Amino acid sequence: MSAATHEDGHGPTREFILPDLGEGLTEAELIAWKVGEGDEVHVDQLIVEVESAKSVVELPCPFAGRVAALHARPGDTIAAGQALLSIAEVSDAKAPADDAESSADEGGDAEAEGRSANLIGYGTRDRQARPAKQRSFGAKTASLSPVPDMAAETPGGASAGASRESLGAASPDSASPASASGDPTVSPVVSPIVRRLAKDHGLIAKHLRGSGPGGVVTRADVLAAIDGKATRAAEPAAPREFAAPVPAPDPAGTPESSGLTSAPGDRDTRTPITGLRKVVAERLARSRQEIPEATIWLDVDATELLATKHALESRTGEKYSLLSLVARFVVAGLKKHPILNSSIDTNASEIVTHGDINLGLAAQTPRGLMVPVVHGAGEMSLRQLRDAVRDTVDKAATGRFSSHELSGGTFTLNNYGVFGVDGSAPIINLPEVAMLGMGRIKDRPWVVDGQLTVRKVMYLSFVFDHRACDGAEPSEFLGFVADCIENPVSLLPEV
Repeated sequence: MSAATHEDGHGPTREFILPDLGEGLTEAELIAWKVGEGDEVHVDQLIVEVESAKSVVELPCPFAGRVAALHARPGDTIAAGQALLSIAEVSDAKAPADDAESSADEGGDAEAEGRSANLIGYGTRDRQARPAKQRSFGAKTASLSPVPDMAAETPGGASAGASRESLGAASPDSASPASASGDPTVSPVVSPIVRRLAKDHGLIAKHLRGSGPGGVVTRADVLAAIDGKATRAAEPAAPREFAAPVPAPDPAGTPESSGLTSAPGDRDTRTPITGLRKVVAERLARSRQEIPEATIWLDVDATELLATKHALESRTGEKYSLLSLVARFVVAGLKKHPILNSSIDTNASEIVTHGDINLGLAAQTPRGLMVPVVHGAGEMSLRQLRDAVRDTVDKAATGRFSSHELSGGTFTLNNYGVFGVDGSAPIINLPEVAMLGMGRIKDRPWVVDGQLTVRKVMYLSFVFDHRACDGAEPSEFLGFVADCIENPVSLLPEV
């Protein structure tokens, strides 16, 4: 189990660390604790709610015991591999320490561990793969973990929860033999991401001062060291807050004569690009860099679509959104032009045409822009698709989607008309090859049978990846969807 274990004078204590979040995510924001210090917890009990760039999840505890300490507060950003809380084991019966140690060393708890449930990314302990339990933290020892990327490293052993005496070397107030002999400081480093980040910038993470629990080196410590290194190299004498040279005052020494009444940027506000905003920014930038995209658009008379919507609702007594109706047209169009339901495998230089239609719906949520996916949309009836679209829209009000709901899309539908705009040139949602955008519906002059009249008109914008196809298929697809909007009955032969 990838959890640090140490003795604190009250029994063995384990540290529950934030597991690997997957999909390239390296950190999460702690939303709320469901337990407090002193509470007893059991295996698989939900103990903390965290928000990654993908979704909000509740994490279960992989072992039982009493909460000894919480290492983060709501609002803190936690890196994958960083300790969230410490849990002290609670035994039902008191036993001599020697007996407890001997039974543990002989594998007496192996059966119990095998029965325990496991959090994804943790796994059960392999007793055969690990050396005997170390009781002394006075000398540096090694440990094997079944999940290498979650292994902890401390100066007094392999666990991030080493005793305070062993961590004393990392304290600026203590003088360890290593520091006395001129050797660099050795601090505990839990996350492999932190080690890699430091290595990529010519630093050694364990030689930095850690600000985490027990002196653990965190990602913020490495970033601070990188920032300090770059600042010293670029401008050794300049303060970090304002690296630009400050003109010297005139002999009179008055601030007014220097021409500098206030520091530049005092009225500016800086907002870190983190979490979902960071993921969206990186994905959109990559989309613009990689995809040779082209955009086509069409104005459409939606008068008959609105009339069909009202007729459906009157006949069935059920509500149908315009988005669900257009989604049904899109699904039919993708079945006619499957090349638009594809993705590009750049490593293999292949176009992957998907057998399933998983329809993504671009949504503005309190967490930012997200694209939840209606899986299996190609096999749904109109009523089923309507219900799935409605559920997705309802969830968008909170932005609480699971990772599964935010992955696996093959085509995206974007209704930016709700923001009161007519059109847009949307950015393709990687790794898809196309996206359809809907503008607002507005009364406009329109010619019908040679006569000028007022109709309900909307604009459709379609962007596609020119690597997947040329202009013929996208134009035919857009024309098909437009025909369905102008004359919904024309879709009947396709149903």
